[in-house]
Order: sequence, then C-alpha cells, then structure tokens
Amino acid sequence: MNYQTIAEPAEAELEISRSRFLARIERVETEAEARAVISAARDAHPRARHHCSAFVLGPDQRTQRSNDDGEPSGTAGAPMLDALTSAGLSDAVAVVTRYFGGVLLGAGGLTRAYRAAVAEAVLGARRVTRAPRRRVAILAAYDVAAQLEAEARRRGWIVGEARYGEAVEREFAVAEDQLDALTALAAELSAGAAAVVAGETDYVDL
Repeated sequence: MNYQTIAEPAEAELEISRSRFLARIERVETEAEARAVISAARDAHPRARHHCSAFVLGPDQRTQRSNDDGEPSGTAGAPMLDALTSAGLSDAVAVVTRYFGGVLLGAGGLTRAYRAAVAEAVLGARRVTRAPRRRVAILAAYDVAAQLEAEARRRGWIVGEARYGEAVEREFAVAEDQLDALTALAAELSAGAAAVVAGETDYVDL
C-alpha cells in the first residue's frame, strides 16, 4: 500500500475577525513525535489562547488523534483532522495556534477557520509518496558494483549506501516483484560471483 506524506514542514496564516490562526504541519512517524511538535508550538507562542491539533499516522491512516484545546467541542481538532485525511496525508501532524481577536466566531465559523488554516498549509506543502520496498545488500567487485548501480538507477530502483573494502557492499531497495530481477541482474553482471542478501521490507520515500 502506497501513501503520501509531506517532505518538510509547511505553514499558513489566516486572519478572521481579528483572530489570527497560525497553522503548521510537520512530518512525524510516532505519537511521541507528534506530541513533541504540539509542545513546541506551545513554547513558541506562549501568549496564544489555543493550540489545537490533529495527527494521522500509518500507511492506512489507522492512528488518528485530535484536540480542541479549549475551543468548543468538535470545532477545531476534528475539522483539522478532516483536512489532513481528506488530502490523503498520513504521518503528519497539524497544529493551529489561535490568537483571539475579541470577536466570537461561533461554532460554524471556528470549524471553517481551523479546517481552512490546515488546508492552506497542506496546499503549500511538498508531498512525497512512500511505498513498501524490499531492502537488498549486494557484495560485488568494484567494476560489477558500478555497472549494477548504473543499471539499477536506470530501472528506477532505489540505490542506498555503500561500504567499500576489498569489494563493494551496496544497498538497494526494490518492490517485491522486482527482487528476482535484481538478483538475476547481479548474477549476470558478476558471472554468479556477487553475493545477494535480501533483508526486510520497509516503507521508503520514492
């Protein structure tokens, strides 16, 4: 299952009836990381009235949390969460810091404001697709390793780090249905001398 997240933090600011809504979204992988981002927003804006938040984790968006932080129930965290999920994002946290402008917006106004702030930040974010890939380590002679790397890049496989010694141990990441092709390529280029070790499957950025 492929899914999308954001490549780096993105921000947006809205002003509605003199209230300022400062939205920030960041990429995270755990609840602890998400809560650290929320805490950092509180530290950065100690005089703000509210720091509402929402985050989504996992390839299937399975983990979802939201917090209204003192706003009327359901008017902040839930619409923020909806802005993330409807955009198809996961592994992301959104925090909207509100500086109250003295004018009450009502439940509908708050819901629209918090959702719009996150949606605006999402629009400005650079997306990245993550997909499951099998990690493979190949030990080969220097000339073979160079040919293997070039052909792997041509085929769109992910080329990872290398360790150099008497031979080159290079890491690759390929889709499960491409594992046999990589193994065959290594054998062909090295006349069967390359050592291929298939590792675990992890999600990687494409």
